[in-house]
Amino acid sequence: MKIRRYFRGSGRVLAFVFIASVIWLLFDMAALRISINDVNSQLLKERVIQERELIRQQSAKVTQLMKRGFKHPVQRVDLDVDHADTGQHNPGNKVAQVYRHGDKKHDPIPKDTKLGSLQPQGHNEPKPTSSKSAVSEHHEAAVLHNATSKQGLPVKTRAPAKKVDKVDKVDLTETKSEVKKSVHGSIKVTLPAVVPDITKVPPGVQEKKHPPLPTSEKKPSKVGDAIGQIIDGVDSKTNVKDDPKAKSGKEVSQLKANDVHSVKTSSKLSNKDVKENEVKIKKEEKQVKALGSSDPSAVREPVKPAIKPKLPQGKDSKDNTTAVRKPGVHKVLSLDVTVAPRDPTAVGQFGHAAMVPSNKEGEVKKRWSEGHFNVYLSDQIPLDRAIPDTRPQTCTENLVHDDLPSTSVIFCFVDEVWSTLLRSVHSVLNRSPPHLLKEIILVDDFSTKDYLKEPLDVYMSQFPKVRIIRLKERQGLIRARLAGAAAAKGEVLTFLDSHIECNVGWLEPLLERIYLDRKKVPCPVIEVINDKDMSYVLVDNFQRGIFKWPLVFGWNTLSDEYIKKNNMSITDPIRCPVMAGGLFSIDKKYFYELGSYDPGLDVWGGENMEISFKVWMCGGEIEIIPCSRVGHIFRGQNPYKFPKDRQKTVERNLARVAEVWLDEYKDIFYGHGYHHLLDKSVIDIGNLTEQIELRKRLKCKSFKWYLENVYPDMEAPLVKAEGLIFNRGLRKCLALQKSSLSFEICDLSKQTQHFNYTWMRLIRQQDLCVAPQGKETGLTLEICDSAKPNLRWYHKASNSALGEHILAEFIPHHMCLEAGHHGDTIHLSECESSNAFQKWQFTHYYAK
Repeated sequence: MKIRRYFRGSGRVLAFVFIASVIWLLFDMAALRISINDVNSQLLKERVIQERELIRQQSAKVTQLMKRGFKHPVQRVDLDVDHADTGQHNPGNKVAQVYRHGDKKHDPIPKDTKLGSLQPQGHNEPKPTSSKSAVSEHHEAAVLHNATSKQGLPVKTRAPAKKVDKVDKVDLTETKSEVKKSVHGSIKVTLPAVVPDITKVPPGVQEKKHPPLPTSEKKPSKVGDAIGQIIDGVDSKTNVKDDPKAKSGKEVSQLKANDVHSVKTSSKLSNKDVKENEVKIKKEEKQVKALGSSDPSAVREPVKPAIKPKLPQGKDSKDNTTAVRKPGVHKVLSLDVTVAPRDPTAVGQFGHAAMVPSNKEGEVKKRWSEGHFNVYLSDQIPLDRAIPDTRPQTCTENLVHDDLPSTSVIFCFVDEVWSTLLRSVHSVLNRSPPHLLKEIILVDDFSTKDYLKEPLDVYMSQFPKVRIIRLKERQGLIRARLAGAAAAKGEVLTFLDSHIECNVGWLEPLLERIYLDRKKVPCPVIEVINDKDMSYVLVDNFQRGIFKWPLVFGWNTLSDEYIKKNNMSITDPIRCPVMAGGLFSIDKKYFYELGSYDPGLDVWGGENMEISFKVWMCGGEIEIIPCSRVGHIFRGQNPYKFPKDRQKTVERNLARVAEVWLDEYKDIFYGHGYHHLLDKSVIDIGNLTEQIELRKRLKCKSFKWYLENVYPDMEAPLVKAEGLIFNRGLRKCLALQKSSLSFEICDLSKQTQHFNYTWMRLIRQQDLCVAPQGKETGLTLEICDSAKPNLRWYHKASNSALGEHILAEFIPHHMCLEAGHHGDTIHLSECESSNAFQKWQFTHYYAK
């Protein structure tokens, strides 16, 4: 009854409104639920699409990784998967950051490849650069694209005995570009973004299995044609025959010597991955075709080419710029060639450090003297081992011209270790674009080792691009290089030491600099191959070659201030005041325009200073190219014998360089301990007339210009001290009046009181120098002559008690310059450390 009372009158209305509101709310909630379901369905759909896209991108990364080829046992991409996609997890593929990106630093320490239980040996690099290991602690089965030749090369790296079995030859074919055989019969192409490689080989190395020989085809693949549009100027073919022992099918497109070889290999990839790879390749084929038509804008990836096409410069060969023949460009080719799949467990593979078994330590020590590095370990390492790609990552995006000049690579050697010499040659053959490598010239500087005679001829006979020149007597590095240069047929000369390993993409950046300016002399970044464990160690960026007095080469890191001031990036060429000398490229015509090396230099030493001063002062430039990297074994001492005394040979060479190129600054060289070289009875530096005339003919700049414009950081004061000579006891200054010495009240305005203390240790005013008067204690004045030892005085030569004294050098017992107590005389007297009248002070000191 009470409830009915509430539904009377207005209560009914309220109840109806309430019930209607509830019903409306329920309908509204139902509609909202339907709407939410629709949104959720859409979001779910988008999520599924995103996941599929992510899967596709990851697969594309795998394809990109395979396409780029071997970069390092630990790749840059963050894929903790088995790249072979075989369903087996590969722990060796975990990523460790071992490359430098900008100024970031990463963990560099690798886990050594062990040969035994010996403890790791420390690094003792003579090269004064801060360096870090370029390898990671994991062995990744690297991305290797291998095609096996008809017959493999010998595996052992030890020097062969005098009687050598016949070496199997690789079936290769030559082209107009002097390539009738494909080096090593296989190729791994690392073509970032633009140049495709259809290789579908899993990145892991096949264990102990050699891939079958590629089948010959009459028509090149489409990708091969596309790449052919990039590399222009050669029309040649290589026939590769089938291997009857092949177990798994692999197809290799026809090889063109001036084309990048595209390799097509069947693998265990899933159909889905294969399709995605093919889609990726088709996209890149379009990019290649666009690039082949000289349209860099067709490349989707934002690249910053450091190339500006220039108009032809005419026929003047002395013009710095080289006439651009064709404007086409392409990305740097990162090639690597192997005769057979690399064994990831091999000693030193991927540039890893290796240890020697304790029972082999004796042999290591015994053989150390053969090359002054770990020769035993070197012989255990594969001749074509993989090394980490230590270039800054943006180097792979750099563009170079299609029609770069060809080069002759010149190795000079004498009694070089067998394995290091062969590894040097293999690294050039493996990682150089065939159409740019005109030839490799090995200049044997009268080696005495039997294995460097007929066995070397037999081994190298399988490579048609390799020539051996044998000198009939020991000439030394300098004249051996001149012999190699005279025989070279390439447009560019590239000099390399015989104990190096070239990295991927090393050659094109060097040739590109010469292409843009024929008077540029580019050098690669020289990285370290450890002499004890043979590990490959990268060096810090922004290193340049310099010299310190007395003409001693060294490495120097550019200051942060210099880098910021010049807005330098990690890949910019670095102006280099002095090259290391062992590794550089130079236009052949320009090399001879400069007069090549001074033929008067003997054997070894000083040639890097001579060529460096000559290049800079006569209109050229020396650069270090961060995108070109070559590993070098730095040894504690030079293992080679000199026909004459080693020290005297180097001193003589440096004296020739100083006399020709240093102008008045040569006194600084002699003043750093080389006074004896001025005595012609001690050493004969030879006739300099031809070199001095060459400098005049080339209209070279002065050494003062070099110091101000090329190496302004160098301190080169022309005198050690200058100004007034103040006597502490007398409190007066020395003066030169009417060809006699006297004392006066010190006055900076009087030129008669100004003297120089030179690097030759002369006390000089204009052309007159202070000298002892015979056997007496008196003094006299003579015409200055740096070669006369009786004119030399020691002052501030040490921090001893006689540091402020002036001692006569020519007199055997210590005799010091002393002022008379009454200021009317100056004479020699026995040195007394406490005698104030024997203490002298110049106004300005520049060096001790």
